[in-house]
Amino acid sequence: MAPKRILSLWFPRLGAERLLRAMRGLPDAPFAVIEQAGQMQRLASASVLAQRAGLYPGQSLRDALALCPELVTRRHDPAAGAAFLTRLRRWAVQWSPLVAEQPPDALALDITGCAHLFGGEAAMVDRIGEALARVGLSVQAGLADTPGAAWALARHAGRDARSDRSGDAIQQEARATRSRAAKRPQIRGVAQTGTTFVPAIAQAGQTRSALAHLPVAALRLDPATVAELTRLGLRHIGDLTGQPRAALARRFGKGLVLRLDQALGSAPEPISPAKPDTAFATRISLPEPVGLETDILAAIDRLLPRLCEMLHAKRQGVRMLRLEAWRSDGQRQEITLTLARATHDAARIRPLLAMRLDRIDAGFGIDMFRIEALRTEPLHDKQSSGHLDAAHAAAGRITRDTALEDLISRIGARIGMEAITRHHPGNSHIPEKAAQELAAAWSEPAPCWSRPAAPRPLLLWRPEAVIAPDTPQPPARFRWRRRDLALSCAQGPERIAPEWWLDEPDWRSGTRDYWIATTTCGARLWLFFAHGAAMSRGWFCHGSFA
Repeated sequence: MAPKRILSLWFPRLGAERLLRAMRGLPDAPFAVIEQAGQMQRLASASVLAQRAGLYPGQSLRDALALCPELVTRRHDPAAGAAFLTRLRRWAVQWSPLVAEQPPDALALDITGCAHLFGGEAAMVDRIGEALARVGLSVQAGLADTPGAAWALARHAGRDARSDRSGDAIQQEARATRSRAAKRPQIRGVAQTGTTFVPAIAQAGQTRSALAHLPVAALRLDPATVAELTRLGLRHIGDLTGQPRAALARRFGKGLVLRLDQALGSAPEPISPAKPDTAFATRISLPEPVGLETDILAAIDRLLPRLCEMLHAKRQGVRMLRLEAWRSDGQRQEITLTLARATHDAARIRPLLAMRLDRIDAGFGIDMFRIEALRTEPLHDKQSSGHLDAAHAAAGRITRDTALEDLISRIGARIGMEAITRHHPGNSHIPEKAAQELAAAWSEPAPCWSRPAAPRPLLLWRPEAVIAPDTPQPPARFRWRRRDLALSCAQGPERIAPEWWLDEPDWRSGTRDYWIATTTCGARLWLFFAHGAAMSRGWFCHGSFA
């Protein structure tokens, strides 16, 4: 099995370059993005020209202006930065289907099995760098077997392991790539980019040697731990790999050992790609607030067909949807609806919404409606079937009937979908395990249910003691639940043995002989005689027939 290959893309100037791309008419001048940190303003991101002037992220704005009076600044917008990183993640899907965001300024790509499509790992990383440079974005790339190692190479490859360093040192390169640096072209972007793109690539199986000369800060540790390790002379990751793990965990906590194991591949660290961005929702704004039920239904008739068209285009069916009604006073009313079967038929959904409109309080009027599909499932127009099903369908014995699903949906809209259940056969000969209860909305009817050798009672309970003679034959008279009963007739026995591979407390009495006992008062009870094993033998009542 081929090892995992993780590519980390770090955008050290993402905040500044995002705004530079939108500011087309800005002259060549140092540029920075500022953020508020308590009572002080500091630089959140700086352009190439700003960094060449001696500015760096985290520096106070007062010191930056004293050092570079011509500095141009803009305020930091975290929401816009997160949205821009999301757009970069969508763009990166062309290189790998598994892309995860690492806020605020990085992406992680699982390129296992993808590099050969682009001419190899080095060629693939070069093409990514070229594409990003063309749109004016600086990037540092690290490629390794683990996410932690790729993160470390992208940010710290070639950096000196000192405790008082500042800046991001993005122009330095990894030792493993210095011999090839002259062969790589200088990729220069637009606007204020202009740094050399030199990715740090650790060959498969060479993670430990690639990380050995990196500073301990590359393990994603907190500054206090990094300072303490540096004070003790443990400046490089290679200095930690030879130390006893128990002593490191006792002195610096388990977090240090975990980060080290994640970087070296001893501890798992999966990449969690973002969910698909497809959202099935539609809304309508009204010129005047409405409050009548007919007006609400008219709005639903406008929105629901549009939503179903979106679902049909994507071959999806809705299982759970929400109707939101926004009142003129800013309050929101909502209805959540669950369907027994996924569908994109508006005619099947509309009656269910109409049944629950009484839960909406219109107040002084509703001026906006929104319908969103919260849960969807793939829905195909043609379903595959075997030869037997195809033969039955040709004979007209199989029809596409949705009446049962619609009935379950209507009842569920009233009492809740979780209250509707159906029974399926269980994989056990024990009476209390012979059937399992499943949610009707999330299960199909049982195709077949083999009948037991003897009838089963309608009501079952835990075995209750019966006062009767200690003999295997049905007693003529017995006492149960403080009542003296006389036997009219008995049918049986049916011998049932316990599941020897399981320790069931109720079956420690051993093998049982079940009888259908009819009393003189008309009651039909399910009695059994326990032959005794870990518990004493005797008569018990297990259920009652209707």
